[in-house]
Amino acid sequence: MAPYASDDSTTGGEADERRSGRRKAARYVVPVTVMGVAAATIGLVPALADSGDPDLPKITAQQLIEKIAKSDVQQLSGTVKISTDLGLPDLGGLESSLMSGAAGQGEGGSSADPTAKLTELASGTHTLRVAADGPDKQKVSLLENAAEYSLVHNGKDVWGYDSKSNEVYHGTASQSPEREKEQPPATPKDFAEEALKAVDDTTSVTVDGTAQVAGRDAYKLVVKPKQSGSTVGAVTVAVDAKTGMPLKFTLTPASGGAAVVDAGFTQVSFAEPAASTFDFTPPKGAKVTEEKDAAKDFGKGSDKHFGKGFEKGGPREHAPKAGEDFGKGLDGMKTIGEGWSSIATFDTGGEGVPSGKAGGEFGGFIDSLGDKVTGKFGSGTVFSTRLINALVTDDGKVYVGAVTKDALVKAADAGK
Repeated sequence: MAPYASDDSTTGGEADERRSGRRKAARYVVPVTVMGVAAATIGLVPALADSGDPDLPKITAQQLIEKIAKSDVQQLSGTVKISTDLGLPDLGGLESSLMSGAAGQGEGGSSADPTAKLTELASGTHTLRVAADGPDKQKVSLLENAAEYSLVHNGKDVWGYDSKSNEVYHGTASQSPEREKEQPPATPKDFAEEALKAVDDTTSVTVDGTAQVAGRDAYKLVVKPKQSGSTVGAVTVAVDAKTGMPLKFTLTPASGGAAVVDAGFTQVSFAEPAASTFDFTPPKGAKVTEEKDAAKDFGKGSDKHFGKGFEKGGPREHAPKAGEDFGKGLDGMKTIGEGWSSIATFDTGGEGVPSGKAGGEFGGFIDSLGDKVTGKFGSGTVFSTRLINALVTDDGKVYVGAVTKDALVKAADAGK
């Protein structure tokens, strides 16, 4: 595989015991929940760059959306840069451990398990190398300081490799008929499709000129909520003028300031990658963790973080859903409202979050992360990021969404 240019310019117990365990775990699920949901919003987001405004034929928003829908790029290679600023509390080393805990370390605790590794994209700036050759060959590499994490799908095999720990995670990709509908992985196209799924009567969609991204001419599609109460300011997608494939995706918050997530290609080629790009053999001495069915376990599994994320019409599946990875007992999730102001709500079956002296050693720490609120529902705590906010009431109900604190309180009051 040809080297990639670097970028520095673009911005077991009884039932009662199990229930008791769930309730105890649920009490401490936030702010882990907030961080996990924030990680999930990577499925919603990456930025616009860069230099030049090419002179392209006029196009309407509807035509540009149709161009994206018709895009069927099967072969590509390139470099993607992702910068995420969710405004998480400064927790030092604890933040990274919470992020890993939110996604789960996977069976066996392998550092090569993508469920934990890819969650790192929820904060900071990262560089990815990506390649694809049809639905059965994809590769994503997360470049780190003097180390690299790679996720490779080649036919029936799915491999995760962490060079820092010299650990390998191996699973078998799903052979379901849905495989025929898969598309290349780890591109802004998946993110753009997710955002476009939200386009309805509550959304404003316009074409805002042109741009040049990764050396290619592109149109700029801008999607904005019409409703009040959403924390989303705008989503901007740079769409390749020739292929219709999104090259960049930016999400800016309603509160202003820098983008929440800014990601996209800094280099891209639509030529067929070398076949050797997708070859993988565990290095000598590497610890190998095996999974019999990657469709279930590799990102609980690979088909969520690698397979289903590549299916047309289902890009959200690559990211953990609220409540999905935070306790199997969190059933009965409901959605309040519609469009950009929708709120997910579920009952943890717990007792809210520990607070003050009643929270013991955790109480003061939790209080420092959230804001106490009151309403008709009683009282609770709101944990906030620049995009996702979560209200946990003192009786264990959770309200989560890309909405303001006031909108969460209003939703909790309406539930009474």
